[in-house]
Order: sequence, then C-alpha cells, then structure tokens
Amino acid sequence: MNAGWLWNGRPGPLMADCLKAAAAAPSVHNSQPWRFRPHLGGVEILADRSRQVDLIDPDGRELAISIGAAVFNLRVAMLAHGRVPMTRLIPEPDEPDLLARVAVGAPVETDETVRLLARAIAHRRTNRRPFADLPVPPEVLDELAAAARVEHGRLTVVDPLVRESMVALIGNAEDRRRVEPAYWAELERWTRQRPGRLDGVPPQAFGPWPVPRSVPVRDFGLVWPARRRRVAEFEPDPVLAVLYTTGDALRDWLRAGQALQRMLLTATVRGLATTPMTQPLEFPELRDLLCDRHDGQQAQAIVRIGYGPLCPPVPRRALADLLDTTPMGVAGAG
Repeated sequence: MNAGWLWNGRPGPLMADCLKAAAAAPSVHNSQPWRFRPHLGGVEILADRSRQVDLIDPDGRELAISIGAAVFNLRVAMLAHGRVPMTRLIPEPDEPDLLARVAVGAPVETDETVRLLARAIAHRRTNRRPFADLPVPPEVLDELAAAARVEHGRLTVVDPLVRESMVALIGNAEDRRRVEPAYWAELERWTRQRPGRLDGVPPQAFGPWPVPRSVPVRDFGLVWPARRRRVAEFEPDPVLAVLYTTGDALRDWLRAGQALQRMLLTATVRGLATTPMTQPLEFPELRDLLCDRHDGQQAQAIVRIGYGPLCPPVPRRALADLLDTTPMGVAGAG
C-alpha cells in the first residue's frame, strides 16, 4: 500500500480524496452521521449515533441508508482512482457502530460509467425547488431503475393513476409532523444557523413554499416563519418513485443506501434533479401501505424526479472532523 492511500497513520492524498467523496453523500437532515477509520488496507465506516435524527428515525434506518450512500461514493471514488473496492457490510457484529469495511483492492482500469458517476458526486444536490413541467423520458427512468437493481434495490415509478394518492399520503405525513412539538424542536436543531456551521439544512436549501401544495416537500423553514421565502407553484404532475429492498434489516438498509445513491448519481449524470419525499416512511402504519405484500418488498425511500434549477451546495464538515483514530479491534473489544 503506497503513501497515496495511507501516510504515517493518516489518509494519503488518494484516500483523502475518496473519503471526501464519501462525505459528500446525502444524509437525513444533512446530519452527516458517519466516521471514517482509515487503516493500512482500506477504511472502516462507522455510525455516529450522536447525529441520529431520533424522532423521525428512532430505529436508525435512515441513518444506515445515509451511510450506505457514503459507502457507495467511497466505492466509486476508489474505482475512479483505479483500485477495486472490496466491500464488507457489518464486518464485526461485536462492534455495532462499525457498519462497513472497504479494502483497497487490486488495480483496475476505470470505465466510462465510473468516471461519470465519480464526476457526478460533487454535483448531486437535494433540490426542493419547483421542477419544470416536462416529462422524464421512459428510457431514462428505466436507466434509473437499472442503476438501483445493480445494488440489489428495486425502483418503481409511481403510476400516474395512483400519483394523487401518493401525494396525499406524503402530505398527510407532513401535516401530522407539523403538530408535534418534538418535531419542531428536532427541526430547529438541524436548521439553526450559527457562524461556521458545517452540517444541517441551511436556508438556501429550504426551497420556496409550494402553492398550491401539490408537491408537499418537507418544510425545513417551519420553525423560522420570519425568514422571507418566496411562494412558488410546483409542477402539477410530479414524477415519484419508490425504492424497495427484499428485506428490512440493517444490511438491507445499507444496501438501500447504495442503491439510492447509484440512482441519484445516475440521475445527476442525466441532468435530472431529485428530492427525497420520505415523510410517510417515518410512520410505521403509513410505510406498511407502501410495502409490496405480494413479494415482501420493503419501501426504503421515496424520490421526486424531474428537471429542476441548479441549487447551491450544502455545507460539509472537514475531513479531519470525520476521522476516527481508534485502532482496529479496540472499540469492539471487551
């Protein structure tokens, strides 16, 4: 292993580049709930439970999906640097916060798909703004579904005949949260602005108020009514898709995150904007309505897809703040 990957116990320039790519992954409320433990052969990805969004994610499902997305970015970045990423999920059951280990494998020639996905990492955004009233070509939606399948996920585009019901379900979940004081407190934690803050959702990412409320995006400005936001009309027929996995355990959530991120990056490559619309998945009884009882598929994410305006990036924590220097095997010992 040369110094490009590890130098004096710290990430070398190649590993640092890969870890920055991993840290650019989407996460619930931009909580960035990960830590990285680099070692001679690769890197371990750990959950940072202090960053779990407890009210809407009490089981850590969305935290694990977020980390799965970071694992996918790390894999793509390693491939882009010409190395095979050798990934193992939940490698040490006795260390519950250690969710993945990615080893730097043999040299490999980088193909065009990897190069496109790697370049898309820096350009992917969560877009809560109105999309153009333009159809997404069926062949592009098929490509997004194929991207999810590569990572053991199933992406199903919501049929236009039931789209209104899906939008109503999302709106119902959003309305239910609005009357919970604990939800307001949690939103305040992740939207409060202070000098130098590098996580959470900043005002420029809130998006406008949708009127009429045909697309019930999560209102991150709910607890900040004094902040000026414009009112905008959203697209009348949003394209919505649901990501499923065949199981609903921790390993399935990590795989869902990888499937989701491959799909989101593929959408970015194709010039599409995306928005998570996962409010119903936070209520067990509403999530059950979306599960496919025929083959046991579990709903893991809902995504709005379309052609939207460019959005500014949200802040990211410095790589130095994400590193865990605990030697391998120590944290889980005892």
